[in-house]
Amino acid sequence: MQKELSDMTLAELWELFPIALVPPDERWESHYREMHALLEGALAKWPEKRISHIGSTAIKGIRAKNIVDILVELPSGSDMNCAAGKISECGFIKMSAGKNRMSFNKGYTKHGFADRVYHLHLRYEGDNDELYFRDYLNDHPDVAAEYEVLKLRLQRRYEHDRDAYTNAKTDFVEKCTLAAREEYRERYRRFNRARSGRS
Repeated sequence: MQKELSDMTLAELWELFPIALVPPDERWESHYREMHALLEGALAKWPEKRISHIGSTAIKGIRAKNIVDILVELPSGSDMNCAAGKISECGFIKMSAGKNRMSFNKGYTKHGFADRVYHLHLRYEGDNDELYFRDYLNDHPDVAAEYEVLKLRLQRRYEHDRDAYTNAKTDFVEKCTLAAREEYRERYRRFNRARSGRS
């Protein structure tokens, strides 16, 4: 009998959900847009939120895990637990919660990945380095290509160790994010108070 995900060890989970990098897929953007619309409705109580497509599926022309990453930023002082409840009603499972941050997954089953898989990061306004990193790589295709080469090398080494894979990318990501914040300054520091926007 197949174990439930909650009964599996970390090693078993990593075996069931290996790191696999696939070619760019035009469906990633449409999958994001569909989820964006669902979240907009679920989080209507927070009109000044920002919902953004982040991660490698939001970077043009590079291989990525077939997982759409979404960043949801709430206005400072908002009730994050209340928003988390609304996100859970959209089929997301809360995976972790820390000070001012929560993460959710959708599309993981005891038989492996579903057809559509999402990671959602719930934060407060301005906690958004991922937006700067995304924009920097989209504006600098040579850097994006370098990132793809790094990811492919690490995927071969850490196919069944997600933590090691992520940690090994940290220096590159931090370097690019620092350059992006210098180039873009305060592009995403505050919301556009005139509207909630898709990024």
